[in-house]
Amino acid sequence: MKLVQKNAAYIDGANLHKGAKSFSWDFDYGRFRVWLREKYAVDQAYLFIGMMPKYSQLYTRLQEQGYTLVFKDVIYDGDGKAKGNCDADLVVAAMRDAYENKFDTVVLVSSDGDYASLVKFLLAKEKMKVVISPYETSKCSVLLKRTGVKISYISDQKTILKSTK
Repeated sequence: MKLVQKNAAYIDGANLHKGAKSFSWDFDYGRFRVWLREKYAVDQAYLFIGMMPKYSQLYTRLQEQGYTLVFKDVIYDGDGKAKGNCDADLVVAAMRDAYENKFDTVVLVSSDGDYASLVKFLLAKEKMKVVISPYETSKCSVLLKRTGVKISYISDQKTILKSTK
């Protein structure tokens, strides 16, 4: 009898959004969620994102597509630019869930080197499956690459993840 893996994805929403905007094609979040489930057996996909009321319809759509949204309050810098840095929240949630054995392995969606320590920790615990980079190879942090983790690039999945709308 085959055991079913219970995997979780921790997604840096700002990093994914910025990476997707850099593509020459329209990224489909719904297709991405299905792909995570089918390719990596992701049961829970936690999307860490800044909370801005004007995007409430987007949040509803993402939840309908199967994402569990984890909100961070947004503050504004001196120029009025929104800041909702979720890095620390993502790390704490992933480490808490690892200690509580809420998943078998993790899929991390980000190109940010700030997550290198988390990746090293999860690799040591044999709970790290893959990092999925929203950016091409040259823009994915060398700090992530140095961990030795398997890195997959969203841009390589254009035929699957491109919006058909």
